[in-house]
Amino acid sequence: MRTQRQVVDYSLQKRAVLRELLAGRVGTYDVCDASPYLKNAARFHGEPTDLRCPICRSENLTLVHYIYGDELRQSAGQARTLAELPVLAMTLREFQVFVVEVCLGCDWNHLVEQYLLGRDGLTSEGDGTSEQDAAGAGGAGRRRREAQR
Repeated sequence: MRTQRQVVDYSLQKRAVLRELLAGRVGTYDVCDASPYLKNAARFHGEPTDLRCPICRSENLTLVHYIYGDELRQSAGQARTLAELPVLAMTLREFQVFVVEVCLGCDWNHLVEQYLLGRDGLTSEGDGTSEQDAAGAGGAGRRRREAQR
């Protein structure tokens, strides 16, 4: 996606959880605890993948995209399909997306990544501030850029 930015990948954390599970320090019930709401979101809004569940190895994982942001108001916290995200990214200034992988067979779930989307990504300069921020607030954008250096 063109406006995707500030990506945080949680694959190292996932590997650590799986390592703890295989070592016997964490039980299966501790990691396979998907709520009914998450499972329903995976069924109706999730994106199926070709990846097998790392726990049961019998089901494919489903990715669920949750959106949060000030402009969303009542829609904040809702699961959205991957096809809806580019449309929202062109209409809203900025919102955060959390991607959760879910196994509908054994209830495994884990946060995969999070990132920002929105129109602000189109107007960003190389240093991460928007043109509007740089022009307004009596030089606050300039001070922010200088602090980043």
